[in-house]
Amino acid sequence: MDLRKYLRSFGYAFEGIITASKEPNLRSHIVSAVIVILAGYFTGLSRTEWYIVLLLIALMFALEMINTAIERVVDLASPNLHPLAKQAKDIAAGAVLVFALFSAIIGLLIFLPKWL
Repeated sequence: MDLRKYLRSFGYAFEGIITASKEPNLRSHIVSAVIVILAGYFTGLSRTEWYIVLLLIALMFALEMINTAIERVVDLASPNLHPLAKQAKDIAAGAVLVFALFSAIIGLLIFLPKWL
């Protein structure tokens, strides 16, 4: 593999992260992540609990970025309203919602016993 191409691919990836970070949904996840990290710091999470929390945060960011990419591709491929395009976007958004709900449940299972 050409080293310059390989290194350039990291630049494209960082550009994608910057682009995605401008999306309102990802920004709300960033705010939530900061709050959870602060709560974890002041709660005194164990090492294993930190691993779980940080993994959930990273996966949430990645899933939201995948959702955004799917929405952009669907908009490009189907600029007019189409039932299948709507379904694709709704399903991708639903995947984010499912993960967010289960992440919240896991967060409650980690934090609530320490707070009560």
